[in-house]
Amino acid sequence: MIKGNQLYEGKAKIVYETDNPNELLVYFKDDATAGNGAKHGTIQGKGVINNKISTFFFKQLKDHGVKSHFIETVSPCEMLVKKLDMIKLEIIVRNVVAGSLVKRLGLPEGTPLAVPVIEYDYKSDELGDPMLNRWHIMALNLATIDEMNQIEHMSLAANAIMREILKAKNVDLVDFKLEFGRFDGEILLADEISPDNCRFWDTETHEKLDKDRFRQDLGGVEEAYQEILNRLTL
Repeated sequence: MIKGNQLYEGKAKIVYETDNPNELLVYFKDDATAGNGAKHGTIQGKGVINNKISTFFFKQLKDHGVKSHFIETVSPCEMLVKKLDMIKLEIIVRNVVAGSLVKRLGLPEGTPLAVPVIEYDYKSDELGDPMLNRWHIMALNLATIDEMNQIEHMSLAANAIMREILKAKNVDLVDFKLEFGRFDGEILLADEISPDNCRFWDTETHEKLDKDRFRQDLGGVEEAYQEILNRLTL
């Protein structure tokens, strides 16, 4: 694999071409942002940790039938992935009331939901990633009904698998964000699965072990990320 030109730099990752037109190299950064980019900072070691955690979950999900863009880890901060035609949606799966859901539902943080809730956001920095429903998605031609059914099925399957894995590690999966893309006629899971886009709480203490520690200035951010990695892999 030969690293090529930079294609894209986002808030948490840099994407490069490779000598294979169907593969990309993803570099995980230590940079951190919150509030749609209003808050900036650095979480030391985040790139390595997020690469390892994402690799762990992608492998576990594949073993349980949920396919992703992941091919292999090629360095501490880099993974090789399939080049997808990305669907411009963020899929949020919620198990417990937290974040924006507190205000929208008027329920206390930490309230368990009777069933997992799926939400869709339009992936657009310019518009602030507004929430959509299926009708918006079809009207904008972002995905077909069949693709949305596949995405929901895969999202709920990933939720069930990850919750079971984390339960054994004394961690609750409060909510998380997923992205998907198309590859050779298939819908595949993409992006990452890490404390950057998941809410992980200690089951007993409800201590936050994710990016909320950065968002809310709680301190101990690096330690929280490392704790999740340790629980998953040690």
